[in-house]
Amino acid sequence: MKVLVLNGSPRPQGNTSKMTAAFKEAAEAAGHDVREFRAAGMNIRGCLACEYCHGKGAGACAQKDDMQKIYSELKDTEMIVLASPIYYHGISGQLKCVIDRFYSALYPKAPESLKYISMFLASGDKDQYTGARFSFDGDFLGYLGLEDKGFFSCAGEMKDEVLDEIRAMAKGL
Repeated sequence: MKVLVLNGSPRPQGNTSKMTAAFKEAAEAAGHDVREFRAAGMNIRGCLACEYCHGKGAGACAQKDDMQKIYSELKDTEMIVLASPIYYHGISGQLKCVIDRFYSALYPKAPESLKYISMFLASGDKDQYTGARFSFDGDFLGYLGLEDKGFFSCAGEMKDEVLDEIRAMAKGL
């Protein structure tokens, strides 16, 4: 299975990155092809709402930035992993820009290959996931109809149990 991991954390050694690393290692050991993009290190601008993609662009975004790398991977991706620290009850701005730019590639319909999704979140408080969960449930499970492969979170210091759960999910894909 081809998996696209979108990491919205600016911290390369933070809890979000620990979760994506555990997933990637286990998924690759199980024979899956995992591609990870660190949104915080990429030049990805926000959606302009210009509607070029749904008009003359025929699904292509008018902006030519690093999002093109993600678009090319999305075409045959079977699973997306959204990973982010929580900022103000939601995902990071870096990952939000990526998701907003999905408008050209995933709406009104995702590619036929895309079937699954998972979300990894890290925060300082266990009661901070409502905003991110709302988007995950509504946009990806509801609107796009993707199958939920797990919603994983870690509040405070990273716990081995969370990493073990992520590894088990990856191995079971």
